[in-house]
Amino acid sequence: MAMSITCLDLEGVLVPEIWIAFSEATGIPELRRTTRDEPDYDKLMKFRIAILKEHGLGLKQIRETIAKIDPMPGAKAFLDELRSFTQVLILSDTFSQFATPLMEKLGWPTIFCNTLEVAEDGEITGYKMRCEKSKLTTVRALQSVGFETIAAGDSYNDLGMIQASKAGFLFRSTEKIRADHPELPAFEEYGDLLEAIRKAST
Repeated sequence: MAMSITCLDLEGVLVPEIWIAFSEATGIPELRRTTRDEPDYDKLMKFRIAILKEHGLGLKQIRETIAKIDPMPGAKAFLDELRSFTQVLILSDTFSQFATPLMEKLGWPTIFCNTLEVAEDGEITGYKMRCEKSKLTTVRALQSVGFETIAAGDSYNDLGMIQASKAGFLFRSTEKIRADHPELPAFEEYGDLLEAIRKAST
């Protein structure tokens, strides 16, 4: 029997969307756009970096917001229970510079994410993706070394890994994504997602 690994998205699934929180903290509505709205990640990041530059904001200010973000209610208990019966890997398009304080609050699960390019003065000048289509590529790589994958996420950039996995689920996704993908089971509560993963992993 193949060993299963559960691959989870981070933002919108375990923690609130970092950019939405930062948009609220700064009062800049344009920063509310996320991968739930924009399928093209490169376009989205270039747009964000331009707005940060325009407003003179950098990594320091974003980190101050992240320090105040807590995981979603029930997320840590869900993750702890999940890790009791399956390996768990968080696959996120966020950045290592953002993720660390959140991983601490979640009990240090393993996360694969990307890296920001930051100038000495803290200005965010660019970003480096870990690999092309990082979530799907990672899932395929895990499968190539003998793992079965189960995946859950909420956004456009999660669809590849969800569709490529033995079992895949939408969690707290948008009406549009749910309507476009009626074949994918969609859940709103951690308990329901936990049971679905438990069934899929046996």
